[in-house]
Amino acid sequence: MINDSYDIIVVGGGPAGTTAARWAALGGASVLLLEKDRELGIPVRCAEAVGWKTLLKYVQPNPQAVTVKLNSVRFIAPDGTEFVFKTDDVGCILNRRIFDHDLGRMAAQAGARIITRAYVNGLVFQSGKIGGVKVSLPDGNKEIKAKIIIAADGVESRVGRWAGIRTHHVPKDLESCYQMTLGGISVNTDYVSCYFGTNVAPGGYAWVFPKDEDTANVGLGISANRSEELKAQDYLERFVEKRFPGASVLACVAGGVPNTKPFKKVHGDGILLAGDAAGQASPLTGGGITNAIAAGKLAGEIACESLKNGSYLEKNLAVYTKKWEDQWGGEHRRLYRIKEVVNKLSDVTLNNAAHILAEIPSEQITLKQVFRTTLARHPKILIDIARCFL
Repeated sequence: MINDSYDIIVVGGGPAGTTAARWAALGGASVLLLEKDRELGIPVRCAEAVGWKTLLKYVQPNPQAVTVKLNSVRFIAPDGTEFVFKTDDVGCILNRRIFDHDLGRMAAQAGARIITRAYVNGLVFQSGKIGGVKVSLPDGNKEIKAKIIIAADGVESRVGRWAGIRTHHVPKDLESCYQMTLGGISVNTDYVSCYFGTNVAPGGYAWVFPKDEDTANVGLGISANRSEELKAQDYLERFVEKRFPGASVLACVAGGVPNTKPFKKVHGDGILLAGDAAGQASPLTGGGITNAIAAGKLAGEIACESLKNGSYLEKNLAVYTKKWEDQWGGEHRRLYRIKEVVNKLSDVTLNNAAHILAEIPSEQITLKQVFRTTLARHPKILIDIARCFL
C-alpha cells in the first residue's frame, strides 16, 4: 500500500535516484522512490565503465557487479595510429543490472519505499508551490503529496521542466548515442579502447568496453548537431561491420547523454535535480555513474536537513546548487572547455598528435604528458587544451 504523503518523493530509479533515496531515508525522512520501468537497472542505457577509487568513496559494490578491472586506455586516431596510457585510477566495467539492484536494495534497507512501473506524469501544486506528484500506477492514477521532490529522471528532466527549471540542452551539448553488447568476439580485457574521427563518430568517439574476453559493450556517441545525414546507429553499424564482422548482437540500446556546462541552478521551490537530470555527467567522456551517485548523496542529505529545519523553499534549497558548484563545478567547466576544443580538431591534427605519442613507451605516458608532448611538437595545435593541464 502506498501512503498518501511522504516527506520526500524521488522520481527515477537510476544511481542518482536510489542514492538520494538511501541518504534521505538514513537521515530519518519518509521516502518514496518511483521508477517508470519494471525493474531497476533495466534497460541498461550505459557503457558501464566507472573509476574504481571514485566509486569506493560512495559505495562498496557487490563483487558480482564488477565484470572487469583495468587500468589502461587505448586511443585510436582516424588513420589507425594508436597509443596506450595508464590511468591514475583503476577502472572497472560494471554489470549495471546487479549494481543498480544493489543500490535499490541499500535504499530499501535504509527505509525508502520503492515502487516500479510508476509513471510520474505531473506535479501537484498547492498555493503555487510544489506539493507532490501525479503518478500512473498499474491499478490506476494517484496523487501523492510530498514536501520535497528529487528529480532524477534523466536527460532533459520532465520533472525539472514542470518545476520551471531549465533542463534542455542545445544540440552541440548533447550526444546521441547507440550501443550494442557484442558476443562471440575477441577483446583485450587489459584496457578500454576509444576511436576518433569524423568517419567514426563526428563530435564524439566510439568505445569498446570489455565485459570479458569474448563480450564487450561497443558503442558511440555523436554530437546531436552532426546527426542530420547519418544517425548514431548508422555510424555504429558501420563501425561494428568493419571491426567485429560476424559478431553476435546480444543487446542494443539508444539514448542521449548530456555533455553540457554546469546548470546555473539545479534546485527550486521544493525540488532538487540530480544526475543526468541536472546535466552532471562528465562533459568530456559522457561518464555519469559516480557523478550521479555523488549528486544523489548530496541531494538526499540536503533534502533531509531542509526538512529538519522546516525550510524547503527555493532560497533554502539553494545550498544544494552551491555545494555542487563548490565541489565539482570547477572541474566540470575545465572538462567542458577541453571537450569544446577537442571536438573542433581535424582528423589531420588528431593523426599528427597520435604519431607523436605513439613513439613514447606506454608505461611512460600520463595524461599530462599527452598534452605536454603534443604542445612541444605542435605548439599551435593544442594550446587551449594544454593550458587546462599546465
